[in-house]
Amino acid sequence: MARADGRLNHDLMPGEKGPQDACGVFGVWAPDEDVARLTYFGLYALQHRGQESAGIAASNGAQILVYKDMGLVSQVFDEAALQGLGGHVAIGHTRYSTTGASQWQNAQPTLGATAGGTVALAHNGNLTNTAELRHLVGERYGAGAGAVGEAAQGNTTDTALVTALLAGDPDRTLEATALEVLPHLRGAFSFVFMDETTLYAARDPHGVRPLVLGRLENGWVVASETAALDIVGASVVREVEPGELVAIDADGLRRSRFAPATPSGCVFEYVYLARPDTTINGRGVHAARVEMGRRLAQEHPVEADLVIPTPESGTPAAIGYAAASGIPYGQGLVKNSYVGRTFIQPNQTIRQLGIRLKLNPLREVIAGKRLVVVDDSIVRGNTQRALVRMLREAGAAEVHVRISSPPVRWPCFYGIDFATRAELIASGLAVDEVRASLGADSLGHISTEGMIEATEQPAAALCTACFTGSYPAGLPDDVRLLGHPGAGGGAPGDVAGQTSIDLPLVLR
Repeated sequence: MARADGRLNHDLMPGEKGPQDACGVFGVWAPDEDVARLTYFGLYALQHRGQESAGIAASNGAQILVYKDMGLVSQVFDEAALQGLGGHVAIGHTRYSTTGASQWQNAQPTLGATAGGTVALAHNGNLTNTAELRHLVGERYGAGAGAVGEAAQGNTTDTALVTALLAGDPDRTLEATALEVLPHLRGAFSFVFMDETTLYAARDPHGVRPLVLGRLENGWVVASETAALDIVGASVVREVEPGELVAIDADGLRRSRFAPATPSGCVFEYVYLARPDTTINGRGVHAARVEMGRRLAQEHPVEADLVIPTPESGTPAAIGYAAASGIPYGQGLVKNSYVGRTFIQPNQTIRQLGIRLKLNPLREVIAGKRLVVVDDSIVRGNTQRALVRMLREAGAAEVHVRISSPPVRWPCFYGIDFATRAELIASGLAVDEVRASLGADSLGHISTEGMIEATEQPAAALCTACFTGSYPAGLPDDVRLLGHPGAGGGAPGDVAGQTSIDLPLVLR
């Protein structure tokens, strides 16, 4: 699927799918504001985090209304839909499914009935202990109750399980129930949820997926990225802390801690997932990517005539590489910005052209040049292989590929949909073998240490599982039962070469 923000480098080939984030979330508490419209624009800023479905829940203090459907934010909502979502508190969600079916039943926000009203929930991340959560749902509703809540209507996500747990205690407030439920969740989660009067936000103890708190003149905003705060005119206050529950209502903001913080934020947010105009934990994403390019040039220098990016997400690193190497930066590829989600598949003749549907070389710039081509990551290698071939056909004398992340060798269980491990080209081949497969003159990846240093975050506070195989937030029940050596954050050396399983987990 093409990305709605124009970052098309990973799916330049027809049918090629690169790493996708599992969702974007947004919440707002603001009396006297058009909260549904604010949420709409907030989701617009988060469209890159999911393009399969979108939804908004809003409350006027007495009832919650939800509007959601399949498609992009601009396709799901029109003026009439937004006008029907009045109130002072709202949450929104934009979804990309990893393993859960892409169907209307799985669109969010999800709903459940509580003791005092209704809960609506939106989730970014993946939970790894769904078997345990199903057992807890059975205990709460009775073993013979069968599927409950949205699960009874066909929702197969982990979000439906959490919603059922939040909704299932008749003797407690939603806030008290949340403080009891949240410690039972394993894996990665950034939640925004609400009842008729109150906005809540919670982040898993590792803080794997981002979540940030912002301030409006007369209210509060919570979002996956600071760029969403910018678009609605909110100022950044701080990150929602790992292991923290925030509640916002007419009495103001209050916070509770449901677990000790053991930060392990996703480093791939800095590499690729987040918007370049986002700030994560005080570090600008664009600046981090430029610095990755600088370090890449230091670690893998080469004699060349021109540095070019694979548009768009390779651009900041290419700028950094050019600056550090002294090699001129240039635009060697022109992108067709209007090739988005391709519903009409190309025929065989067009398919053989592959990458040219979305990129075309500037022959007069490329011909006779020794090129450094900078991209953010290699997944299957199909796109880079086609790109190298296209550049050579355009007259490039040499093609040197530089990647601003280490080789991706391990699946992510925390909310990114990579290819299966069997499809990850780096999981079975050494770097020089990958180079030969791509047809490049040379191939260089930034080191894990260089990537981490570019983020300006402590190494211990970042999750690098997709590169190292060390999983700080634990593994899914199914994998752990098979004795995956990475369970519990094992050392990378304990994991390498030990597993090739990719289970069809029913998560998101």
